[in-house]
Amino acid sequence: MQSSSHLFPVALISAERRGDLSEDVYRLKPANSPDVSVELAVTRLGLADAGLARGVPVILLHGSFSNRRFWYSPKGVGLGAFLARAGFDVWLPEMRGHGLSVRNQQWRNNRVADYARYDLPAIAAFVREQSGQVPHWIGHSQGGITLAAALGGQYLGEPAVASAAFFGTQVNRRYWPLKIPPVEWGAHLLLKRCAQLSGTRLKRGPEDEPIGIALESLRWNGFLGRFKDAERDWWAGLAEVRLPIMAVAAAGDLKTPERACRTLYDQMGSEARKFITLGHAHGFSSDFGHAEMLVSDAAQAEVWPLVLEWLHGHTALQPPGTDKQSDDTQLGFRPAEVEATM
Repeated sequence: MQSSSHLFPVALISAERRGDLSEDVYRLKPANSPDVSVELAVTRLGLADAGLARGVPVILLHGSFSNRRFWYSPKGVGLGAFLARAGFDVWLPEMRGHGLSVRNQQWRNNRVADYARYDLPAIAAFVREQSGQVPHWIGHSQGGITLAAALGGQYLGEPAVASAAFFGTQVNRRYWPLKIPPVEWGAHLLLKRCAQLSGTRLKRGPEDEPIGIALESLRWNGFLGRFKDAERDWWAGLAEVRLPIMAVAAAGDLKTPERACRTLYDQMGSEARKFITLGHAHGFSSDFGHAEMLVSDAAQAEVWPLVLEWLHGHTALQPPGTDKQSDDTQLGFRPAEVEATM
């Protein structure tokens, strides 16, 4: 199977049929960041018998200590598979060193800032090139934080995002001890001794997280900390976001409580927006937890249909090819041929 791209080198590393679904896995090498060794695995799901016809693209971003299997299990279960069976063109990126994405040379130092500034724009450009349409984005936990940083930093905008949905996402929960400079300095020195945080050892998930992520979060939550990087104030930039926004909190989520999720939601300037709390007091069967809000039998019955309703309500079909304009120069990509392998 041969394909081509004018953005950067891409390899089709597998093309399989999984029951009623087609699964294509691509390896992207954008070379648009200071670490040119970065390679990103992106899985594309669709209906196996749909032929060349593809629906509206949706990009799902996993959270920390996770990978594509959060959205799509080996048995073909998950929100990603559900949306593909509903006719959407589903894309599942895996962040640097997660899942099928290999660790880059500077993996230890990876930050949300790198994902937001370099990786998400590359993924957006590739999806738009392949689909000819503007994708919807859905992020869970750290995936939502990365999406918020990309929007607030204006690395992504309306040309690349049809709508954005945030599940269990907060950036401003108060960890008051970290506001005390000696405590912050001590935590920083302790973390710098590590190369990574082990997901299995901490019982957080199947993947490890680079220590750069933890150090970055420490800066956000420390004395005079703010959701930003050295160049752009992401928090201030969120007030300029105008695209449709949905934020979903879980009443039983101790990691990202409802009030923190709502604070992020309130900061966004969108007029077309919606906030949902998944809890018994709001008409749901139970108080959902941080992962259970998307991965559980109850989520399949009560939450996934809400996602489908949101996407249908904010989908404007575009003729194929209408969005194939190239943003190569803006994003710093190097034109290249795509290598396709089986």
